[in-house]
Amino acid sequence: MKPAAFGFSRPTSLQQALDVLFGNPGAKVLAGGQSLIPLLSMRIASPSMLVDINALTELSYVTCDDTGVRIGALARHAEVEAHAQARRVQPLLSRALRLVANPTIRNRGTTVGSIVHADAAAEMPMVLRLLQGSVTAVSVQGSRTIPAESLYIGPMESTVRDDEIVTEAFFPALPRSAGVAFEQIARRQGDYALCGVAAVVDSGADGRITSVRAGYLSVCDVPTVVDLSEAFAAQELTEQALHDAAELASASLDPTGDIHASAAYRGELARVLTQRVVRAAYDDSRPRHVEVEA
Repeated sequence: MKPAAFGFSRPTSLQQALDVLFGNPGAKVLAGGQSLIPLLSMRIASPSMLVDINALTELSYVTCDDTGVRIGALARHAEVEAHAQARRVQPLLSRALRLVANPTIRNRGTTVGSIVHADAAAEMPMVLRLLQGSVTAVSVQGSRTIPAESLYIGPMESTVRDDEIVTEAFFPALPRSAGVAFEQIARRQGDYALCGVAAVVDSGADGRITSVRAGYLSVCDVPTVVDLSEAFAAQELTEQALHDAAELASASLDPTGDIHASAAYRGELARVLTQRVVRAAYDDSRPRHVEVEA
């Protein structure tokens, strides 16, 4: 199929882009296009106009400080993945981004674009939710910050308005006491995952666990995060605690089924991956304590 007819604008300033969006209800923003173009070709999306923001080079940045990592709307996946300081400040970013599709898509696709696309099968929306990040949305009426927990409201549906451009995503820095891990199962490398799980485990210098959170992609209709801390009330990583965490996750999730995997199969993958990823995130936290003491 071919896309339905649409108008096209390539603004040279952010204000011009916002004006075009405001004056054209139903317009869509084009950045990397790796999610949007297939939807246009299948006529799942039929915007009145495409607003190509690739000339807004001021939105192509990755900046880091002690609070976290800020990613501009035109920063490509590959750029963020390769950013050494971002990897140090928030290591889950690079671990997730290396799992995104394939090198061709990572070289062109944008991290912010993936977040705004709101696909529950994509890595970055879940990572933003797990890390309790946020996005900055700008319109002709001004700017607002949208916390990740209130960003996703349905399948490929977010609280970003049609007249807004998300100019930045913010990922908080990983505390020195925490570790992270990410694992997903796909039919073949580069495919969307049948299930993916990431975890953040916070522990003390004595090894006692203080908090555990896990994020799930390709399981529910929206990126989902579950607090598993109560399964580790004894503050120890034991087989029983890992089993309890997996059961808690299972009870908190509402898996969906499709032609690729049944709801039951996705639920079982979530249970298995929860135990693997929580253990790996705990192991990841231990060397970080040594770094702090050094």
